[in-house]
Amino acid sequence: MRLAGIFMSGDNVSMVEDREGEELTRTKPVVGITIGDAAGIGPEISIKAATDPDLCLFCTPVLIGDLNFLEGSSKKLFGRSILRPFSASDPEDAKGICVFDTANLPESVPIGKDDPITGKASAECIEMAVRLLREGHIDAVATAPISKKAIALGGYAFPGHTEFFAELTGAEKFAMSFFAGHLRVVLLSTHVSLKDALALVTEDRLVDLIVFVRKELMRLLGRDVSIAVAGVNPHASEGGMFGTEEKKEIIPAIERCRREHGINVTGPYSPDTVFLRGYRAEFDAVIACYHDQATIAVKSLSFGAAVNVTLGLPLIRTSVDHGTAYDIAGKGTADASSMKAAVLLAAELVGGTTAKRIGGPTA
Repeated sequence: MRLAGIFMSGDNVSMVEDREGEELTRTKPVVGITIGDAAGIGPEISIKAATDPDLCLFCTPVLIGDLNFLEGSSKKLFGRSILRPFSASDPEDAKGICVFDTANLPESVPIGKDDPITGKASAECIEMAVRLLREGHIDAVATAPISKKAIALGGYAFPGHTEFFAELTGAEKFAMSFFAGHLRVVLLSTHVSLKDALALVTEDRLVDLIVFVRKELMRLLGRDVSIAVAGVNPHASEGGMFGTEEKKEIIPAIERCRREHGINVTGPYSPDTVFLRGYRAEFDAVIACYHDQATIAVKSLSFGAAVNVTLGLPLIRTSVDHGTAYDIAGKGTADASSMKAAVLLAAELVGGTTAKRIGGPTA
């Protein structure tokens, strides 16, 4: 099957064509959920999200992972298995939660620690998700957390989901972002040291990112947007008193974007207040100058409701805002709020639903 690429947001219908050209009508978007690292809480929160009745009103979830392992997880959570093999013809017709079986885990899986077996399996789930998207079996993907160390042990040299998806889809330009209701934060740099991150705050890189963010958000939101840029120094350097990055790099970048590209971008703003202003809908997006500047703000304001979104991919990919939580893996106590929010946002961004995010503010 292949995705027709037509999504009717008003009627909550997506059209899919099979190899013979026959059209199938889906009443809801189909969202693939990769279960993440099986040694962590990924399988648990994936099952909890997929079985949430409110979530299933807005999309059809399909788990992507080892069926036998997931059946064991289901029995621990519910006392029985509620999972079924994936139905390629129409996943909505299958009773129970559909699983696309990757069959890539042994009977015994080490829980709560990094391991090459679970790392390799989690990476293979990501590869399978991209294949299913290309073939039109699913419309978007939401990812449970992986361990960067475990996938490296499993033979995959990627620092995280973002770079992995970019490589698999051939995306030359991409960016990590977080959506939390009205707050949308895009990162100038991701997994690098703070020293290296500061060296990456340059006029040209900021101009490229601001232009890119405007284009991507217009595509996703269907309208023009306003963008704020956070300063890198305390109080955005307060006129040069606490650093020079704002004067030398950030302000020239903002002025170029306004003058040359007509973008509604302002700043630099004091980083200790701009994210709260974004949360209160003063801007459509905030550019953060380095990783923790963004994630501390997002997780403080919306932990459990924030969603990681990769901008620039030729597909919709969302993810949770937390890690594998090895310390509570297998205990049945993990909070699935962020996983539910990720699945619902993926469905919403496809354009086939007006789903409201469970457990968090609506956009």
